[in-house]
Amino acid sequence: MQRLQTVLIPLTALVLVTGCATKKPPVSQPTTQVPAPSPFPGAGGSTAPTSTTERPPAPPPVPDTGGAVSSDPLASKTPEEINSNSPLKPVFFAYDSDELDDLARQTLNDNAKVLKTYGTWVIAIEGHCDERGTAEYNLALGDRRALAARNYLLSLGVEAARIKTVSYGKEFPFDPGHQEASWAKNRRAQFMVTAKQQ
Repeated sequence: MQRLQTVLIPLTALVLVTGCATKKPPVSQPTTQVPAPSPFPGAGGSTAPTSTTERPPAPPPVPDTGGAVSSDPLASKTPEEINSNSPLKPVFFAYDSDELDDLARQTLNDNAKVLKTYGTWVIAIEGHCDERGTAEYNLALGDRRALAARNYLLSLGVEAARIKTVSYGKEFPFDPGHQEASWAKNRRAQFMVTAKQQ
């Protein structure tokens, strides 16, 4: 009996101690939230961490050419190739006249713009006539027609050194017909590119 008491008393004490013990609530650790860095520097008073690696410089901007094509097809052509589909248009004259009408002046205005764009072109202005009249008379008339076109181009600022004149009279008709519709095409000053200055 004494032996039983020796075992039960410590056992009872142990049960009482563990059964009656109160659990302490867990101690909560203070939570400190660190705000996430803003992707935009200066927003909300915080800045994103900076990298120690520097960003490479941006490439230079590409120049704006306005959609223009960089290579001009006429720039590399020979005078013969230019003349085969020339941007320089002929001017036409009334019968037995070297006077420039409004249409002839407008054509010469357009030709002057082309010549200023292509400042290396040297041209010949050919004076032509229809088949009527003598060869001598038509040579003189063709010369006056070529000079009238040349003088108008000079008044628009085209350099004199770039313009030569020649008269062919009635020798090279554009249209070989023998009626007014053909003759009207043959009374002309025609423009030919003869060389390119360096």
